[in-house]
Amino acid sequence: MTRLLIVGGSDAGISAGLRAREMAPDVETTLIVADAYPNFSICGIPYHISGEVSDWHSLAHRSQGDLEAAGLELLLEHTARRIDATARIVTITDRRGAELALAYDTLIVATGAVPVRPAIAGMGTLGPADGVHLLHTMDDTFALTDRLTNGPAERALIVGAGYIGMEMVEALTVRGLSVTVVEVLPQVLPTVDPELATLVQAELIAKGVEVVTSTAVTEIRQAGRGLHVSGSAGFGRSVDLVLVAVGVRPDTALASAAGATIGVRGALAVDSGMRTNLPGVFAAGDCAHTHHRLLPEPTYLPLGTTAHKQGRVAGENAVGGERTFAGSLGTQVVKIFDLAVARTGLRHQEAAKAGFAPRTVTVVADDHKGYYPGAQPVRVRITGDTRTGQLLGVQMLGAITTGVAKRIDTAAAALFHHMSVEEVSDLDLAYTPPLGSPWDILQASTQAWAGPSPRDRWDQ
Repeated sequence: MTRLLIVGGSDAGISAGLRAREMAPDVETTLIVADAYPNFSICGIPYHISGEVSDWHSLAHRSQGDLEAAGLELLLEHTARRIDATARIVTITDRRGAELALAYDTLIVATGAVPVRPAIAGMGTLGPADGVHLLHTMDDTFALTDRLTNGPAERALIVGAGYIGMEMVEALTVRGLSVTVVEVLPQVLPTVDPELATLVQAELIAKGVEVVTSTAVTEIRQAGRGLHVSGSAGFGRSVDLVLVAVGVRPDTALASAAGATIGVRGALAVDSGMRTNLPGVFAAGDCAHTHHRLLPEPTYLPLGTTAHKQGRVAGENAVGGERTFAGSLGTQVVKIFDLAVARTGLRHQEAAKAGFAPRTVTVVADDHKGYYPGAQPVRVRITGDTRTGQLLGVQMLGAITTGVAKRIDTAAAALFHHMSVEEVSDLDLAYTPPLGSPWDILQASTQAWAGPSPRDRWDQ
């Protein structure tokens, strides 16, 4: 019987195990999970913090019983310590520190990512008990909810204005806290263009959030029952808790020590079948780099959607399949209070860096026919290549009721199939006055890109 060993029990690891069992029901599939929470939605944590998802148990995509019924053996609260790729053995320890050697025929490394710890004075000594939090695991979640419940917790400062930072700004505001968000870059949500980020910042301010940009946090120290946060240009705030959310880095120490090649941004290098350079060893999810459908070289995109897809490919190939990961476009959407902000593909400067000749056009149009009540504007930025006409990227911002999430998916499908900007106008999209227009917002935007446009609507 084939012995498949998987290190990691989140999106990629679980997807890999389930797919392997689908393809080869007799494969002996064992997952090594460092904590007690297999298959929990990390993406759902902000909504449990806010109280919108009241029971943390519901964050599990599947229960432990569901996974075991599917044929997965779960070794919970076990940590993988070493991989011997020649002998095909993984050494693990249980919660008491007892060591065990597990033999495998094929191995999938799905160790994910870990939060970046910026060089802030005090980060090395202060932790959850002091009110300084990271947010990446269920244990992190419990520590933060305990602080919010038992206090002190009236004033919060979030370091980092990316996706998690934005979601947590809303979550803590909903919980009734006074929130300050500090970002080292000149704008919030740095993964979209400044034109959209300015609107996001206005939404935050309208909801009572203090926004501080172009500022680096340099120190966190205890001050009475609370904390004092200092930063560049004389910045200083006294708060009750600090959440550091400045991104993640791939967790590759286990595989790297075994001889796995490191690729883009410190992630594990894999081919299109998710194979590492080690015999019989695959890698998937946030620990691995990824193929981008518009770029010639791999990139690093730690996204749940990518992890699920890569895990499925790795699981199938680990039991003899020949599946290929089709690639990512970095498609993302985030809810920020009453706004939805989304992107897919390349932004203007990313396209230029990759060797394209980009032009970007901004269009503002209603989400549905203006004569039907409730129409609201959606701002769309279309980037295309002026030499070939190829669609390169789309960004959108609108109210959460305007269907931004699904409209960006249409753009992602067009990008996936390397359509031209003009070809998007030929798509046969649904229309009814309460929900859209004969020419969807996306199509109106691509037509503006393709047709004569005032020069001041371009970003050269």
